Amino acid sequence: MPKTLAEFNQLTDAEGYFEFLEVPYDPKVVNVNRLHILRKFSQMKAAIDSETDDPQVRLERYRSALATAYQVFLNSTSYEQKLFKVFQTPPPAVVLLSDITAEEEKAGV
Repeated sequence: MPKTLAEFNQLTDAEGYFEFLEVPYDPKVVNVNRLHILRKFSQMKAAIDSETDDPQVRLERYRSALATAYQVFLNSTSYEQKLFKVFQTPPPAVVLLSDITAEEEKAGV
């Protein structure tokens, strides 16, 4: 029996998405990166939703998008991806090491 978009829309957690879309995953990786994987998947899902109205095409593309989002966090960190505002804006009164190095290079030190 084919899966439906209505069934997909009833899902509430990361494991549910992985199981419904039949994307293999390591629970340890999902536990550590759950919000980041879901955020990346959500961004990709929004793009898919704007491209097609066909429910079966959407589900196929969702599967690929979830696998891609999961793969990103096998090879990268949440800090490198900067999906959430907390990672995008440095806290006030913080000097990054990269800023110091850049200034030293400009000064010829």
